[in-house]
Amino acid sequence: MERKLYKDPSNQMIAGVCSGLGNYLGVDVTIMRVLFVAMALLGGPGLLIYIVLAIIMKKPPSEYEAEQEDRF
Repeated sequence: MERKLYKDPSNQMIAGVCSGLGNYLGVDVTIMRVLFVAMALLGGPGLLIYIVLAIIMKKPPSEYEAEQEDRF
């Protein structure tokens, strides 16, 4: 089965980016959040990367949409 990167609206704090990345990579969501905050506070591109990912990452498909994708 193919893994896909989606935002996680069930465990989001702002946009669901960290929870989606954590689920995709198999890492605890808290670690992802700490990494982004640390990058942002230490002068790294953490905030910029988060904003770009929030724009690019898609929401997960609904059950109906997932069924339609499986048909084709």
